[in-house]
Amino acid sequence: MAKVVIENIVKEYDKGQVAVNNVNLTINDKEFVVLVGPSGCGKSTTLRMVAGLESITSGNLYIDDLKVNNVAPKDRGIAMVFQNYALYPHMTVYQNMAFGLKIKKVPKAEIHKKIIETAKTLELEDLLDKKPGHMSGGQRQRVAIGRAIVRKPKVFLFDEPLSNLDAKLRGQMRVEIAKLHQKLEATIIYVTHDQVEAMTLGNRIAVLNKGCLEQFDTPMNLYNNPVNMFVAGFIGSPPMNFIAGKIIVEDDKRYFVNDAGNVKFDLNRTLFSIPKEYDNDNDNVTLGIRPEDITISKPENGVSVEVSIETIELLGNEQLVAFTLNNKTLICRLPSNEQYLAQQKLMLYIDLERILLFDSNTEKRVG
Repeated sequence: MAKVVIENIVKEYDKGQVAVNNVNLTINDKEFVVLVGPSGCGKSTTLRMVAGLESITSGNLYIDDLKVNNVAPKDRGIAMVFQNYALYPHMTVYQNMAFGLKIKKVPKAEIHKKIIETAKTLELEDLLDKKPGHMSGGQRQRVAIGRAIVRKPKVFLFDEPLSNLDAKLRGQMRVEIAKLHQKLEATIIYVTHDQVEAMTLGNRIAVLNKGCLEQFDTPMNLYNNPVNMFVAGFIGSPPMNFIAGKIIVEDDKRYFVNDAGNVKFDLNRTLFSIPKEYDNDNDNVTLGIRPEDITISKPENGVSVEVSIETIELLGNEQLVAFTLNNKTLICRLPSNEQYLAQQKLMLYIDLERILLFDSNTEKRVG
């Protein structure tokens, strides 16, 4: 397998539209890296530049320390699995998996050996004589993955491979892809807009937004230590709650006060320090708190807020309760052993050890 280095990569189209803006990433040998972000953020364009399917406007791309900016896709040592599978409908599974090897004039005996080994790994032995039109979406996706595996590439590229599958099958295929990575010890770059896929599959995740790299980190660091409000709001389901406000100083103590002035948190009880430049500067900070850190039982370092319930979503072992706090809708994640009603008044607790603070103007993390 191989290391991939993306160095100051830019992709600009004819009319000045910048799809990827100065992105830097190092994907280590055998690492599973996920590129995630909303539609139009540049993740698929970045992947296609690695594959050689898009030209690079500026910057450099290295695979195994070899600069490949002008190397043809077939000579880069990569294999790509597409969203729409891209199988030949008139060919059997065996023929689809063999096609790329035949083009490279690999001996028939070697082709057969690779296909049988890969078919066993992906549980495709009983499908080798079938054509794609007679198979389910999940089976076709496994064939597409198998076609990539038999080539033994340096790097596997996945472009939203599960987006055409139903929710149950997506969950099953996530497990299969994770197991496959462990077995093959492969270098994988995987694109998705689904942050659940990103969190469950990636060793590290690159969060992109409007062509720029916002943060490149492990799943838990992204979740617990987002560098800005975009990452905090994108990673996590439901997303982080945000409350706009300011920092005031009273009797040498610092407090966060929301913009309505009726929610007040003692910042001396939090686990971080905040630059004093934010003191007594109107509406300059935004507080972030995740839904699971708003509870009905008081944590050791919690403060209470009385709210009015808007809606309840029952999810079996838990429920998502949307409530209003000064005309702002927030969400908390509560156990399902209690029944709640719309318009009901409820006392909730916010864990001060779990809050984050962001600069309201730059949206960057300040505490």
